[in-house]
Parts: sequence; C-alpha cells; structure tokens
Amino acid sequence: MSTPGFCDDCFKVCKHEGEPVGKLLTIGGVKCYVATPQGDYPKDKVVLFLTDLLADGFAQNGLKTIAPDILLGDSRTPETLSDPSFDRATWMAAHGPESWKPVVDAVIAVLGEQGVTRFGTTGYCFGAPPAFYLAFKNESHVTVLAHPSRLDCPADLEASAYKAESKAPLLINSCEVDAQFPHERQIMADEIFGGGKFAPGYERTYWEGCNHGFAVKGDLSNPKVKAGKEGAFKASVEFFKKYL
Repeated sequence: MSTPGFCDDCFKVCKHEGEPVGKLLTIGGVKCYVATPQGDYPKDKVVLFLTDLLADGFAQNGLKTIAPDILLGDSRTPETLSDPSFDRATWMAAHGPESWKPVVDAVIAVLGEQGVTRFGTTGYCFGAPPAFYLAFKNESHVTVLAHPSRLDCPADLEASAYKAESKAPLLINSCEVDAQFPHERQIMADEIFGGGKFAPGYERTYWEGCNHGFAVKGDLSNPKVKAGKEGAFKASVEFFKKYL
C-alpha cells in the first residue's frame, strides 16, 4: 500500500513572512541550517529537522534544531516548482534513500562525537522516511511526523518495522485532505499504535479543513489552516519536551 511519488500538494507553496536567525554550518561534510536557542538549553539534545522551514520556531522553544541539507543543494524554489519544464519524476528519483541516508548518518555521527546523546526527528512530507530510518536504527529517541509521504503502509508501521524495532515515541500530525497519508492510513496507525499498544508512546492530531502540507506551508489567511499549522507546531513542541 505504498504511495508512489508525491501529490500536487507536495509542490504547492504559500510564502510566509520572516527572517531566518540561524546559521549555515557544515557538519560531517553536510551543509546544515543550525538554529540555537537563546539562553541556557540542554546541550546533549538536538532536533533534526528533516526538510522545510520551522527550525527557528523550535529553537525559540528551547530546542536546538539542525536541518541537514538532505536534498544536497537541489531544493526547489516557488519559481522552479511552477516552471512547466520541471520534471517531478526525475527530481524525485534523484532523492531516494541512497542520497539522504549518507547525509543523516554523517550528521548523527559528528553530533554524537560532540556530546549529543538524545536526538529527536521531524518528518514533514518527504522527511518521513529519513525520520523512520533513524527510528528503526534507534539512533533517534522521538519521532514527530506531519502529513508524511513515501511511507510503505502498513509495512513501515506494524510489527515488521516501527512497532517492533523502534523505542522512539511517535506523534503524527494529520489532516483532512491528504493523498499521501489519507484517512485509512490514519486509522491504521491508530489501530497499530493507539490504546497503549505502543509502550514508548503514541499520539495523533487531526486538523479539519487542512490539506497535505498545512503544517509548514499552509495558507495562513485561511483560519482553519492557521489553526492547524499552529496547533500541530504546539503539539510537536510539547511532544519533544515530554519525551526528548
């Protein structure tokens, strides 16, 4: 039941206002955006932000956050996404596990040498497989997903994978319209993890009136999308603070 590729919502964008406050650093040979909290914070804990643009927000809530460039310099701008010559299939084929696994492995290794002992991961859309990859290896200690894509369901969820292998508590921020993680998969996750079936911990939020992508690039002029984006972020911060 895996969902191949992406859906149209994966490539839609809505510009948000703001100025980045983090720094671009190289960690393990990988370009990373590093957002560091002001004041005191636990130096042995890091959130790996796997794609998209909320790293500063997590840092403002006391969580040092590092966004590795898992796209290896090949991220898309609003202009290129709207270009009719942009070939989605070719782009997606260039960014499979063979491209991002060495990136996250290198960053994890160096951060571990620097004294980080607890890793949280986020997986927004494309970032779900890297987040699960680190959870399967038990190199991450908390997993937060929002509108995940490219998961093989139910295989990635059930006893053969996450439930059996990972000790990382799992939060899924889901929404009403999501071709990549639709209602049947949301219910499937609840049936596999919910009701205390997953001892490390499991939660799922659901946001009515929101589409795939709402948690990071939704149209904030829509009250339901604004509530969903802000609510999913709040749930994510609280989940990290509870378990990381």
